[in-house]
Amino acid sequence: MTNPAHAPRAVTIPEKPSIDGLEEKWAQVWSEQGTYTFDRSKAREEIYSIDTPPPTASGSLHVGHVFSYTHTDCIARYKRMAGFEVFYPMGWDDNGLPTERRVQNYYGVRGDASLPYEEGFVPPLQGAEGKSVKAADQKPISRRNFIELCDVLTVEDEKTFEHLWRTLGLSVDWDISYRTIDGRSRAVAQQAFLRNLARGEAYQAEAPGLWDVTFQTAVAQAELEARDYPGHFHRVAFHRADGEKVYIETTRPELIPAVVALIAHPDDERYAGLFGTTVTSPLFGVEVPVLAHPAAEPDKGAGIAMCCTFGDLTDVQWWRELQLPTRSVIQRNGRIQHETPEWVTSARGKKLFDDLAGKTTFSARTTIVDALRESGDLDGEPTATQRKANFFEKGDKPLEIVTSRQWYIRNGGRDTDLREQLLARGRELEFHPPFMRTRYENWVGGLNGDWLISRQRFFGVAIPLWYPIDAHGEVGFDHPITPSEDQLPVDPYADVPAGYEESQRDQPGGFTGDPDVMDTWAISSLTPQIAAGWRGDRDLFTKIFPMDLRPQGQDIIRTWLFATVVRAHLEHDSLPWKHAAISGWILDPDRKKMSKSKGNAETPEGIVTQHGADAVRYWAASARLGTDAAYDTGQMKVGRRLAIKVLNASKFALSFGDVEGDLAAAVTDPLDAAMLAGLAEVVDKATGGFEAYDHTRALEVTEAFFWTFCDDYLELVKDRAYGARGEEAAASARAALRIALDVLLRLLAPFLPYATEEVWSWWHDGSIHRAPWPEADDVKTAAAQADPAVLGAVGAALAGVRKAKSEAKVGMRAEVSAMTLAGPAAELDRVRAGLDDLRAAGKITADIGFADAEALEVRDVTLVPVVKD
Repeated sequence: MTNPAHAPRAVTIPEKPSIDGLEEKWAQVWSEQGTYTFDRSKAREEIYSIDTPPPTASGSLHVGHVFSYTHTDCIARYKRMAGFEVFYPMGWDDNGLPTERRVQNYYGVRGDASLPYEEGFVPPLQGAEGKSVKAADQKPISRRNFIELCDVLTVEDEKTFEHLWRTLGLSVDWDISYRTIDGRSRAVAQQAFLRNLARGEAYQAEAPGLWDVTFQTAVAQAELEARDYPGHFHRVAFHRADGEKVYIETTRPELIPAVVALIAHPDDERYAGLFGTTVTSPLFGVEVPVLAHPAAEPDKGAGIAMCCTFGDLTDVQWWRELQLPTRSVIQRNGRIQHETPEWVTSARGKKLFDDLAGKTTFSARTTIVDALRESGDLDGEPTATQRKANFFEKGDKPLEIVTSRQWYIRNGGRDTDLREQLLARGRELEFHPPFMRTRYENWVGGLNGDWLISRQRFFGVAIPLWYPIDAHGEVGFDHPITPSEDQLPVDPYADVPAGYEESQRDQPGGFTGDPDVMDTWAISSLTPQIAAGWRGDRDLFTKIFPMDLRPQGQDIIRTWLFATVVRAHLEHDSLPWKHAAISGWILDPDRKKMSKSKGNAETPEGIVTQHGADAVRYWAASARLGTDAAYDTGQMKVGRRLAIKVLNASKFALSFGDVEGDLAAAVTDPLDAAMLAGLAEVVDKATGGFEAYDHTRALEVTEAFFWTFCDDYLELVKDRAYGARGEEAAASARAALRIALDVLLRLLAPFLPYATEEVWSWWHDGSIHRAPWPEADDVKTAAAQADPAVLGAVGAALAGVRKAKSEAKVGMRAEVSAMTLAGPAAELDRVRAGLDDLRAAGKITADIGFADAEALEVRDVTLVPVVKD
């Protein structure tokens, strides 16, 4: 058998091999030689495509990114060596709120759509990193100026990210990168939206929705985060017509002017006599009905609750299902409205509302509680509690619910047929690990509304619509003006619809542009279409879509994964990919998830520099998909030791010069054949691991064999390889070493790309990462019918000899003049197959006695210490 990979060339080994500096050396070579460049001429069945997660360009990456992206890269490298042309792009998710927040703090500015553009604007700050600049201290600038700053800063962040990814050894094709704010991405997102609109899947509605008062934008269900929030229960009296009081308990008394009903459970006997009657609210004297609804909780508080428009999502449910009026008093800025509402008619109510006008909810609560005390409608003092409140996942204040006009895409939240179709898509998708499918199904099954995609921000993809304005100045939201697909991308703020002129903008008889942008998930849910050329490159798209793999974190199954499934289902009637590989989280020493928002995340640049890319990759690859892992520099040290051992063991294996001829035929020694038989089993197991998306299994079996190869086999055959037992025995050892090294390097290449590439270059042209993945049958040709257990048995005997020497406190070069090897007959027979190598490695100078025993062990050792001159 010739070399199972590419034909070797003359061996050239550095005098002092080192893993230091390999990242810079080989990253440059890979870039110059286009090692990972995608060849689009291949047929579809020859291509493996990856929907690479575009990291958010908002400051810095953390070790969680290194962790999950390494998992993906291991798969990509395996598939490339397994014969596929790998489509592996890199994108940057650079639009949306995280970028805007970073720009606001970095430059000390905030966008204001009412301000004119300032040519040559210089921001007041240049890098206020680590500081949160208060809104009052941020300089207001025009929308266009703000967007320009966003664009500048994200490009700089992306350069830093790319350098880290290249250093880590990600084998992406950097020629097929994209930004979610670039022209291609904007056009794809707008085209998909317009098609959703044309099919009735996108719609606009004015309805109550979650609103972040800090960022002044609507928030989708998928972006919610329930957190404990300190508050107080207030026991408050409403008044029946007969003068009796009905007590409710509330944590939000400032919403009393917005109450539209009292609600109790239909089976609650305490309130059965009240259903169908009315009560009046304290302080404001507004008459409201007492109604029954099964969502009321009899065992919570007084068992009867205010329904306000709107305090929480249950209020929205009651308002919708019981067809209640709308009496909103909280504005988008989180403050009480200035105008006294028409339903407050009493003099006392009007005066109190004047005191509330313009106050924050916190201040309004204090005013209301003081008034309740004075009126006698507060029963006792407020009692402290922790309540659950909805937060925007990136926000710091509880969300309010306000009524606004927003855009939605149907996602099964209100359409049971569509929901079942999306659940079926989830069953069609291969999840790795499989239990992650449950998270998808739980999310889809629990949806209670459609996907809100519009955001009141600046740096995003614009909703590509205009609206006509009639002669009276009324905007025709029900009759949007759409661009043609060949006009995309468009900016309704700057571009003019067909048939109009710029002078008609915002004028009676003219038009107005939609002021909103799409939320970031509405763009990143189209990453397969963006990367694969859905718009403008049909040849590439048909070869790549649906893609093979979506790798991602478990926390965004409900957002990125689900949203991408929705878009592909609606547009292509298919899944966007065949497999979803879900990574676990990185945990800090307190077993908490690492994240930048929590301030407990490690940045990766330092650890890659300190330990080396191969070492960090080893740590990451040691964790299975879907499994949380500790941030462990100790594991990185193990990985560094492994990379160093690859270089040193390879130096020995290649130190015998060129080995020519049929290597398989040259393997004649039983120990050599046994080693190769064991290696063939490892190839099968590692290949099976990768095919099952279990890269950790592939690493485990390969690493375990590699250490056995180094610690036992190399020591056992060293003397023979140097010619101590003649040329034929030496040729067998040298051929086996060369075959094993060739295979082991390729098995380790997805995990340790730098160390393996370095060694490969000592005796091969071309990159190991373009070499074929090893096949067990190739190794079996040299192993013949050998028993792989022989190496383990001989290695165990050698370990026994070493232990005896260690216990006797003599060096490993001490001679063994007598010993007995005890063990089962089958194990002893295996040792006999490698007895001569055992003698040489163990410095055993006399005959070895054999004895039956249950376990293999070395007995009655007589040692002759080495005498120093």
